[in-house]
Amino acid sequence: MKIAIIGAGFGGMAAAFDLRKAGHNITIFESADYVGGLASGFKEPNWDWSVEKFYHHWFQSDKSMLGLIRDLGWEDQVIFPRPYTVLLYNGKWYPFDSILKALLFPGLGFGLDKIRFGLVGLYLRLTNDWKSLEKYTANEWMRKWAGSAVYEKMWEPLLIGKFGPYYKDVNMAWMWARLKARTTRLGTFEGGFQRFADKFAERLRAMGVEIRMETRVKFIKRGPDKGLLVAAGQVESFDKVLVTTSPNLMAKMCPDLPEDYLQGLLDLKSMGAVVMVLSLKRQLSEQGYYWFNLPKEEGYPFLALVEHTNFVPAKNFGGDHIVYAGDYLENDHEYFAMSDDELLERFTPAFKKFNPAFSQDWVNKIWVFKTNYAQPVPLVNHSRNIPSIETPIDGLYFASMSQVYPWDRGTNFAVEIGRRAASLMSK
Repeated sequence: MKIAIIGAGFGGMAAAFDLRKAGHNITIFESADYVGGLASGFKEPNWDWSVEKFYHHWFQSDKSMLGLIRDLGWEDQVIFPRPYTVLLYNGKWYPFDSILKALLFPGLGFGLDKIRFGLVGLYLRLTNDWKSLEKYTANEWMRKWAGSAVYEKMWEPLLIGKFGPYYKDVNMAWMWARLKARTTRLGTFEGGFQRFADKFAERLRAMGVEIRMETRVKFIKRGPDKGLLVAAGQVESFDKVLVTTSPNLMAKMCPDLPEDYLQGLLDLKSMGAVVMVLSLKRQLSEQGYYWFNLPKEEGYPFLALVEHTNFVPAKNFGGDHIVYAGDYLENDHEYFAMSDDELLERFTPAFKKFNPAFSQDWVNKIWVFKTNYAQPVPLVNHSRNIPSIETPIDGLYFASMSQVYPWDRGTNFAVEIGRRAASLMSK
């Protein structure tokens, strides 16, 4: 079959890999001048590694991603350091990246609250019945079983940071998935995610996959006979098409979709993201912490601060220290309209809270990346709202982050849904 894939992110490339191995002729259309999608990166001349535009890492439980890397024969190029994630309490930072560390967190106090936290955490790690959990919001379920005190100290700040005005609407299955799949060791590819994406694209081209860069698809429509027409500069006919973009772009690109399927795509809520990446002359966290969880009520102007070079050594970046300051935001938030310098001015006072000696002359350079589609918002009984990979149009398939539910967005589940779509398309 002649198959088109829209998007050269990890999901689209994973689908192309399997479909090409199955003997199909594959063309990938990518609107950007790089592969990797939201996991893509950039590189300064004095850096040996690239830096991701939006912070990324793998967990040891990421079976789909690690399985693909194994299939490619590159497992020797994956590393799993043990960085430190911390949470703020009474002006001090405490380790908070495992159930054990969380149990030792002083903000929980002693007695019943700590017991309830431990039992709830154990239950969520052991159960696989997420369908029962999606009937409830995380707000109501956690208040009932963990208790309001534990919920408000431990979980409510995370939900507020991730989902803003929707935090009370997010279902408990999302929280279950977050606790179920995560590990304390975090992984990356030697050279950075962009190096992996570029190597993967090279492998696909060597297999005979055509990747058309800087090629925006205007529309996908039914052909006059069988097949689908893809308009991207010229109009071409394909037997099948897989779209791996956001639901909004899918809706705009495919006007022939039935109204109920289109409306289902448009009804899916999501949060955007704004991330500032800084190259610093000095280490920001003198304690060597990697990930700072920042409660909104503490007044920080971003959700998370991540010192990448406390995960991957600064020597890989010419001695520069790489820091991320990022947030999930609604698309009309003021940060989307602010210049890079305006954002730096807004963020600078917060950097002093991590290191009082910080000053702007530490900054070598900054980059700001923005996307309207970063975090799907899963509502109660969200599984009923998930668009099918097989659309109502014969031969048209859709695989996006909004369909990896109950799992959270990330490259692992992009690969999983991409390979699942490829399996369906090969039938």
